[in-house]
Amino acid sequence: MRFLGNVLATIVGLFVFIMIFVFGIIFIGVIFGGDSEIVKVENNSVIELNLKNVGSDYKGKFTDPLVTLFQGENRVGFTEVLNAIENAKTDDNIKGITIVNNYSMLGMAQLKELRDELNRFKKSGKFIVSYADVYSQKEYYLNSVADTIYLNPLGEMDFKGLSSEVMFFKDLQEKTGVKMEVIRHGKYKSAVEPFISDNMSDANREQITALLNSVWSGIVSDIATSRKISIEQLNIVADGLLARTPEMAKTEKLIDKIGYEDQFHAGIKKALKVEKDKDYKKIDVVDYALNNNTKPKNESSENRIAVIYAQGEIRSGEGDVNYIGEKSMNRALKEARDNKNIKAIVLRIDSPGGSALTSELIWREIELTKKVKPVVVSMGNVAASGGYYIACNADKIFAENTTITGSIGVFGMLPNFSTLTEKIGIHTEQVSTHTNSASYSPFVPLTDNFRAFTQESIERIYKTFVNRVATGRKMTFEQVDEIGQGRVWTGAEALKIGLVDEIGGMDKALAEAAKLAKIKEYRTVNFPEFDKDFADMFAGFPFASSKAALIEEEIGTENYKIWQRVKEISNRSGIQTVMPYELIIK
Repeated sequence: MRFLGNVLATIVGLFVFIMIFVFGIIFIGVIFGGDSEIVKVENNSVIELNLKNVGSDYKGKFTDPLVTLFQGENRVGFTEVLNAIENAKTDDNIKGITIVNNYSMLGMAQLKELRDELNRFKKSGKFIVSYADVYSQKEYYLNSVADTIYLNPLGEMDFKGLSSEVMFFKDLQEKTGVKMEVIRHGKYKSAVEPFISDNMSDANREQITALLNSVWSGIVSDIATSRKISIEQLNIVADGLLARTPEMAKTEKLIDKIGYEDQFHAGIKKALKVEKDKDYKKIDVVDYALNNNTKPKNESSENRIAVIYAQGEIRSGEGDVNYIGEKSMNRALKEARDNKNIKAIVLRIDSPGGSALTSELIWREIELTKKVKPVVVSMGNVAASGGYYIACNADKIFAENTTITGSIGVFGMLPNFSTLTEKIGIHTEQVSTHTNSASYSPFVPLTDNFRAFTQESIERIYKTFVNRVATGRKMTFEQVDEIGQGRVWTGAEALKIGLVDEIGGMDKALAEAAKLAKIKEYRTVNFPEFDKDFADMFAGFPFASSKAALIEEEIGTENYKIWQRVKEISNRSGIQTVMPYELIIK
């Protein structure tokens, strides 16, 4: 036994030594080789707009710098890409931008901001050209900004308008005995509708139709301007699928050239005056953004504007780049409030909402901050329900036309298995000292008392939510209640009904913050900083990849998104102010 123990100890010792050695080498490489990752920008170069690894506005900042250093491919946030393209306008080394078979997880509001930045880049006299084997509708929206658009001779184009699909589970609940007990306020709060009905309500159909039409209106308006085609004609093309082949797309002027990728690159060589047998110089947009990050604008200015990112579902706790927690958010707001060099705050929101309590805690911290410094909100893809709750008391609110916002409503859902357990022969009884002393049990039918108390809580939170909006937007309770009820609006619609102040992206929000703070020159500083250390990244040690990364690799990105959504719903606790459904636009 002693021999086996010695052998085991030796093996463990060797394993630990090897791991320490490997991580030591990696650590030294990171410390002394960090600058080697910065790719040099050569003369006569073209930026490749590869957005595969760009999704969130904010890549994150952490208390442990090693977490940032080991982020891998996700090294750059969407905001940094926008800043890089802005910088490229005046960079003599950059001659143009190419978009080749682009695929991204960006939302519609982000794509709108990116298109606007690319349009400004074009006005500097530099070119943008795009190529694809197949254009999805979403990617064509971005690519349509290009001067010249190529499509593969055997390729396809998806241009047909927008749709949304909702599944209903009422019959399934009755057949299985697994029921979701629903308590809500708001006739449009349709997140719970699939559990109480077998078909779509008129109210829900009304809001989805209005929302899709509003988003589509913004899309075709931008394409019409870029391609010099009337909106009416674009709708005819979409209705009849008249751009489904390369030849049809060219006839309708949605593309310029039918050709292969080598012909696309040959055209760029000609424009750059590069010999046919040589490659032209390229730099990936992520690498260019990293270069841009090393040269902050207005470095000498003492004035700062804090950009605080609130992205993901709202839960309780610390928060991370993928979800909003009150600890990191309120810490960031207080730090920005107390820092004398920070003159104003821009709160960038990309959130469908979540915990009502957490939303209230963040709202309170914004209210305290607003008394000291201007707070301006920039809405991204979505700032709905709890996402709107934390926006409503800002000094000014900006949204894109395609931003999804509003959803001023409250609901609660409780899973109940009592019918199922009765069917399979499991019986549950409770013994209590008082009438209401037993907490909710999913194995006992929901009592009238419990439902009444929960409904009372829902109504109290809804009333508070509406009052917060009414005070922040200088409206009456009745005015907010009329446009509330859980209804979702686009940014364009929200402007008309007073939920936002102006249409625009981060650039306009920053300009407004500077104006309110009465400053001209400033630098931006990003928040929040998350309290996450290096050990958290390797919780699944000895595997180098995280559990989530392994799952995504095995089931694919799209399926992983579905898995994430299911996991998010299962993690919800307490009463929710969350968007009524997840709208994926393709």
